[in-house]
Amino acid sequence: MTKTEKLLRELIALPSVNPAFLPAQDPRAGEQRVADFLAATAAQAGLDVEFQPVAAGRSNLLARLSPRGKVRQRLLLAPHMDTVNAADGQFVPVKRGGRLHGRGACDTKGSVAAMLTALCELAGAGQRPADTEIVFAALVDEEHGQAGSRALVAGGLRASLAIVGEPTCLQVVSAHKGTLWMKLETRGKSAHGSWPELGRNAVHEMARVVDLLETTYARELRRRRHPLLGCATVSVGAIRGGTQPNIVPDRCTILIDRRTLPGETEAGVRRELDAVLRRKNLAVVYVHDKLPHCPPMETDPRLPLVARFLNSVGQRKAAGVRYFCDASVLGHGGIPSVVFGPGDIAQAHTADEWISLSSLERGKDLLLQFLQSFC
Repeated sequence: MTKTEKLLRELIALPSVNPAFLPAQDPRAGEQRVADFLAATAAQAGLDVEFQPVAAGRSNLLARLSPRGKVRQRLLLAPHMDTVNAADGQFVPVKRGGRLHGRGACDTKGSVAAMLTALCELAGAGQRPADTEIVFAALVDEEHGQAGSRALVAGGLRASLAIVGEPTCLQVVSAHKGTLWMKLETRGKSAHGSWPELGRNAVHEMARVVDLLETTYARELRRRRHPLLGCATVSVGAIRGGTQPNIVPDRCTILIDRRTLPGETEAGVRRELDAVLRRKNLAVVYVHDKLPHCPPMETDPRLPLVARFLNSVGQRKAAGVRYFCDASVLGHGGIPSVVFGPGDIAQAHTADEWISLSSLERGKDLLLQFLQSFC
């Protein structure tokens, strides 16, 4: 068993479900047990370790390998420690046919294991970069509000490049879509179910809104394309309206997932939606959501360190992905970012999450090769 596989097995066996997805005081909630375990692992390899408090009982872990000389640039390795929820059996790692199964195997404890093992092997070989500080930053809360990456940026940490750990099939990703979640409400007038003509049915009005979004508006978005990301999309993921059959509903709400492209803004999307609805004489109210907007990310692949990383892994041009991750927060916080890691996003959040062990080991080797180029 390789060191990378052993570390990943240990990480899967330490539940770190994002607390947003569990009842209060659930023993599987939170990342701290993983952060503590990684801190001990990093310290044993001779890395300088510190915690960055983010919320009660939740801290980012920073493990640093200092250069031989003066720090002239900083390289950030930034996977996240939290996972979505799972049945109890998924927190027991199981190896089958060259795959390791378990919650977080690819999203993103595989990246955690590959990145930290690569850095520990570099330190263990007595190799130090000439003038580049390498920081392994294991982050909290990526799966919900990105509080970990937001705290890292707010704390003033800067870097010349961040490699954000996500399952990219070992492709260097320089662009990803943004995620804009909106709650829309239609308002009508309640009435007794035996006299529906005395009311105004908010559910009926919302049905027209949903149809417009999923047909006309979706077609308009398909005409707008990005070379790496394809088109923007819209999806109505939830609807709720009314209380009982014999009351004409006066309110109905929907939840929308709008995937945005570089250049699109929250304000711009709202103006666009308003125009589409206005053409059909439909009116909605935007209900405030506590979650912050997750904007798209795009990093110039011609930046020296990005080009160097692409060349190091043998990739001719950068790729794009549809999903959102911490790279956006770091990028908009002033840290040029790319996404890279073992595993396939198709296995993330599934009932039988797994990662190919050959991908895991190859990812560690590619990262170590890149890190060694600074020594």
